[in-house]
Amino acid sequence: MKRNTAIYVVIGLLMTLANPGFAQKKTAVKKAPLLTDRQLWLAEMDKMVRPVLRSLAHDSLRIVMPQITSQRVDNKAQRVQVQYLEVLGRVLSGIAPWLQLEGGTPEEVALRNQYRQWTLQGLSNALDSTKNDYMRFDVAAQQLVDASFLAFAFVRAPWLWENLDATTRNRLVNGFKTTRRYRPGLSNWLLFSAMTEAFFCKYGYEWDPMRIDYALQQLEQWYVGDGMYSDGTHFAFDYYNSYVMQPYLAAISGIINGKNGSYKDMTLKIKKRNERYAVIQERLINTDGTFPATGRSIIYRGAAFHHLADMAWRQALPEQLKPAQVRGALTAVLKKTLESPSTYRNGWLTLGLYGSQPDIADVYNNQGSPYLCTALFLPLGLPDSDPFWADAPVKWSAQKIWSGEDFPNDHSVDLR
Repeated sequence: MKRNTAIYVVIGLLMTLANPGFAQKKTAVKKAPLLTDRQLWLAEMDKMVRPVLRSLAHDSLRIVMPQITSQRVDNKAQRVQVQYLEVLGRVLSGIAPWLQLEGGTPEEVALRNQYRQWTLQGLSNALDSTKNDYMRFDVAAQQLVDASFLAFAFVRAPWLWENLDATTRNRLVNGFKTTRRYRPGLSNWLLFSAMTEAFFCKYGYEWDPMRIDYALQQLEQWYVGDGMYSDGTHFAFDYYNSYVMQPYLAAISGIINGKNGSYKDMTLKIKKRNERYAVIQERLINTDGTFPATGRSIIYRGAAFHHLADMAWRQALPEQLKPAQVRGALTAVLKKTLESPSTYRNGWLTLGLYGSQPDIADVYNNQGSPYLCTALFLPLGLPDSDPFWADAPVKWSAQKIWSGEDFPNDHSVDLR
């Protein structure tokens, strides 16, 4: 009898739950609003850059920035010493076009105004020897590299130069001049010296034509074909054409050619090679945002596509690459390279390509090194009305090919 009673109770309970009149109302779960691509990029930029520039503006970067180096580091003490100028140059080089931009949504304008304020105050602190965050330019040869990225930021964003106070300007110029003591190796380093001289040329200071000419002529000798250069006498399949060579060549030749008409023919060659390499870069991006993890400096994450981002920002993409197509590809790279839970540790980028992968790091890497990935944010320098942001999504090459769509054939291009 007890067993039957229990069965009836269960049946009754089930009937009650099945009766709409007795069913409890489900609590409506509000979905988070979907971000536009631009909102996503801005959010990721803010997350990445805020600890650097906010701390520097409050003269506390040296206090809060971790002193991390590669586990195979060549000179730990020195790599830690230079990491502050390294992170500053790389961050500002990447966000400079956005700092230069005007307008946008009220939220974006407010965010930009905050970063402009932090940047100007941070630069003042970095160049003032009485401040905790003072940065020397004569610690090691690595600072030739770091100074050049900082110079690149001012090349990309005249607003920064125009809004620096006179004292900070003079200190910056003197800091750049200090790096002339370092002799660059026969590699992409020639372009670091040339970029600093291009900065001097752009802003009316005495500049050394030989440092620029040597770099441009030597890179011309290292052109190997199909839009690519070797990094020195031997070609390596890595991303230095994108990290440094192609964006630097475009900027330096453009400044000098615009100043006195020099290198007109070379500038045209560089433009065509830039276009071909942009096509190759776009095809390297897989359907999920992954790309071949080959060569040194791979911890620079999305900076593997510095060149493609630079071409998009400069509105210099070749005809076969639609801006929205490139936006889709770069957004996929941004998501993939930052999605790992171990990408950040206490708010700071870890050394790795997909999260923390310390064994990938090279001997010269420190806590400032991975911030070259801010180069991916260059297209934020385009207004939201630009086709890069405004046009409807377009499949990039890998998506078209690996979904079975017909696709134009590809072949090398002779650009000597």
